[in-house]
Amino acid sequence: MSLLSRWPQVECVSLNEAADSDILDPYFALILDVYHQGRVPPPEERRNLYGADAAVFESSSQGNKDRFLIGSLPVRLEFKPVEKIEELTAIAESKRESLWLIKDSGTYGYYRLAHGEILFSRTGWIDRIRKRLLNLDDAFWAQTRDACRSKMEHYLSDLGAALIHNDEFNYLISSALFIKSACLTLFCVNRRFEPSHRGYYKQVMELPVVPESFRAELEAFVKGGADMGMEKKYSLAQLLARKIIGLQNPL
Repeated sequence: MSLLSRWPQVECVSLNEAADSDILDPYFALILDVYHQGRVPPPEERRNLYGADAAVFESSSQGNKDRFLIGSLPVRLEFKPVEKIEELTAIAESKRESLWLIKDSGTYGYYRLAHGEILFSRTGWIDRIRKRLLNLDDAFWAQTRDACRSKMEHYLSDLGAALIHNDEFNYLISSALFIKSACLTLFCVNRRFEPSHRGYYKQVMELPVVPESFRAELEAFVKGGADMGMEKKYSLAQLLARKIIGLQNPL
C-alpha cells in the first residue's frame, strides 16, 4: 500500500470486499482498485517494484491488471484511469444516450467505486465521485431497470425454447442468465448497484422491495433438487418473471 501511495500518478486505492472473508475462504483475495492520473509504471517495472515477496507475477495483455502471490495470499491490482471513471460517472448522471456502453458490464463498476474500502486518497476525488453516484436520478435507474427486465424476458424465452427441445445444456445456460437478469432488475428497483457474483444471492435476499414470496421462490429455483425437473423450474421462472414485471416500482 505504501508503495502505491508513493507513485505521484495514484489518486486513490480501494480494497474490494473479497478481503472481508477469512483468509482460508476460497473466495478470499486482496483486490485493489488503483485509480490514477497519467501513466503508472509499466508491468515489467511494477514487477520489480512489488519486491521479492511477490511471486508468480502475471499481468494482463493490456497491462492494466496484475496478479501475484504474497506467501499463499492472492493479490490482484486493477489500474483504472481517473478520466475513464469520470466518463462512466457522467454517463450515469446525464449522458443517457451512452448507457448502452455499460449494458454488458452492468453496474458492478459503480458498485466497486461506491463500496470499496478506501485505503488511500490523495485529494478527496473519490468522495466527490461517490457523492455523484449517490445522487443518481430516477431516469438512470428506470432505464437500467428496463434494460435488465428486457434481458430477463429474453432469457425466459430461451429457457422455454430449450425446454421444448429438451436441450439440457442451453437450458442450464439460459437458467443462469435468467436468474441473474431477474436479480439485476430487482437491484435497479431498489436503487442498488449490483455486487460481485459472490454477493448476489445474499444481497438480493436482503432487498427491501421484492415481490411477495420472492425469497422462498428464488431459493427453490436456485437450490431445487432432483425432484425439480426442467418443466417445473421453467414454470417457477415464469412466475418469478410475472411478479417482477408486475412489481409496483417505487421509482
